[in-house]
Amino acid sequence: MDAVSIIALSMGAAWASGINLYATLFMLGYMGTTGNIALPAELDVLSNPMVMTAAGFMYCVEFFADKIPGVDSGWDTIHTFIRIPAGAMLASSAIGDVTPAIELTSALLGGSLAAGTHFTKSGSRLLINTSPEPFTNWTASITEDIIVIGGLWAALYHPILFVIVLIVFILLMIWLLPRLWRLIKFVFRRIGSWLGLCEPPSPIENKLPRPVELTRK
Repeated sequence: MDAVSIIALSMGAAWASGINLYATLFMLGYMGTTGNIALPAELDVLSNPMVMTAAGFMYCVEFFADKIPGVDSGWDTIHTFIRIPAGAMLASSAIGDVTPAIELTSALLGGSLAAGTHFTKSGSRLLINTSPEPFTNWTASITEDIIVIGGLWAALYHPILFVIVLIVFILLMIWLLPRLWRLIKFVFRRIGSWLGLCEPPSPIENKLPRPVELTRK
């Protein structure tokens, strides 16, 4: 593979791992098994039937857990300690046989990217879960699965396009994450004030956009 294809595969695997690790592992293994792509030697293990079976089983578990409000946020919390290191490992493994410095750099970038996508997903889910209806949650979960599969397909077959879109996504994520954090703090502060555990949000905080007003209706 050329340099762009290697970068797309490496960062694409890390990016997708932060959203749905098991779908990422299964899809890469399936593509390698069917001969649609030639996986780097370090990723050949993903084509092992035992690994694919485990990834497929865990994807099925996540498919249902990810669509139950509250359970999905608990699942995301646990997977903070799984998706990020897995994203770093996949990113470093996807670049093949290189110097330790390049491998470590790839792992750092991949882990950071996986962390960014993971926290963007989990933060968005926390806000969505403040709404009592489950349909928004289901829509978000299914959309994430489609994005992971479509993104990996683009990384493998249209690497230049994927790298361009990934750069745009990273810029959007950098802009979005601080705002998500402010909204999450506002929501927990509001809930805590209703329960008498803390002071209500200040007038300035009350001016924050509140996409979750359904909880009070």
